Amino acid sequence: MNSNPPLAARNYPLLLVGQFLSAFGDNFLLAAILGPLTYALNSGQATEGVINGENALFGLVFSLPFIVLAPIAGYLNDRMAKTQWLVGGNLIKLLGTGVGFAGVQWFTGGQSHLFQVVGYTIVGVGACFYSPAKYGILPEVVAKERLVKANGTVEMLTLVAIVAGLGGGGVLYDRTLSLPICYSTSLGLYALAFLCNGAMARTPFNPAAAFRQSFGEFVRSFIALLSHRRLGRILLGSALFWFSGSTLKSALQGWGLQVFAEAGIDHITNLKLVLLKVGMVAGIVSGSVLAGQWHKTGDLSWARRYAMLLSLGFVALGLLGGHFGLALVVLALIVTGAAAGLLVVPFNAALQSETDPTKLGKTVSIQNLTDYMGIAAGAAYLSLLAHFNLSPSHIMIALGFTVAAITIAMRVIAPPPPAS
Repeated sequence: MNSNPPLAARNYPLLLVGQFLSAFGDNFLLAAILGPLTYALNSGQATEGVINGENALFGLVFSLPFIVLAPIAGYLNDRMAKTQWLVGGNLIKLLGTGVGFAGVQWFTGGQSHLFQVVGYTIVGVGACFYSPAKYGILPEVVAKERLVKANGTVEMLTLVAIVAGLGGGGVLYDRTLSLPICYSTSLGLYALAFLCNGAMARTPFNPAAAFRQSFGEFVRSFIALLSHRRLGRILLGSALFWFSGSTLKSALQGWGLQVFAEAGIDHITNLKLVLLKVGMVAGIVSGSVLAGQWHKTGDLSWARRYAMLLSLGFVALGLLGGHFGLALVVLALIVTGAAAGLLVVPFNAALQSETDPTKLGKTVSIQNLTDYMGIAAGAAYLSLLAHFNLSPSHIMIALGFTVAAITIAMRVIAPPPPAS
């Protein structure tokens, strides 16, 4: 339980605002980078396969730092105050955005693309160090009995920021058709996040943590968590959520373009695609909020059912397409998003409350590692399906059956009964 209420009163709202701005910036920038592809498809200069390939590429380079640098991120978030890495993560993101800005400002063609790929990879490095801090700090500023609700709030804001950022970046590109303007806006978003996190009071840290022991401790912690009958299933369940979410996010642009075309809507823009993202974010928000209301910390009894509902949602999205109008598609997106929010929030709270609090930085980094392995697998999965020239609707259906198969194969262990 948090023993310093004034610290929580100051840090918690600043964490929420800073996290929203930082996550919004990540996805705002991604949408701006991918925004020109919508117009390239409309003009016949790009195919749906190219769009899925570019979405998968940028999703992959953002994910790789979480896999490669996870042990270092875990060590630094245990050794130093987590507030320091909230600040440090945003500084690295500012650097990566500056690299991408230099590319679109001074180069064209392949060189510009290379700078954007390298820049977004650096943004991923910043996110890798930021993420363990944003989740690991919660038990330091929030009472244990409020962890599910706090996680629900952070997850809700993060997922809202993801979808809203994707929409905002696409809309700004629609209005300006200028990547330098979009990059400049991203720099401003990260600067605001940096200021919010910089205003937080410093949280506890562990000066006894040693760098040379960090990798060995990380490997031992990784093996211990994965081999733990309950915590290992939690990590795999969380990775399943991000696998499906990564594939959906990367496929959404191509699928949305197909949905509008099937609905008979011409002159498709990134702004019109936002309508579909609004439905998804409405569902995610409702699911994240309901998770805090319906489930106590450690209650995973409904996880399998939420995962199956998620898989049914993907199949429904693929079958519906745009043939029956947009209203039914948006409703299906809301239900699918709600299942996603209900699935992931209890996982995060259970993992944080049931692991050693002195090693929470490593625990969250391990979760990031498995989550981003799921994200990378999602990008590879989308690339594989695109290689076989599956239509966007068929990709959604395949994703639904894949999630259902994994869910059936992996049973989440219910929490043990309370001691009498």
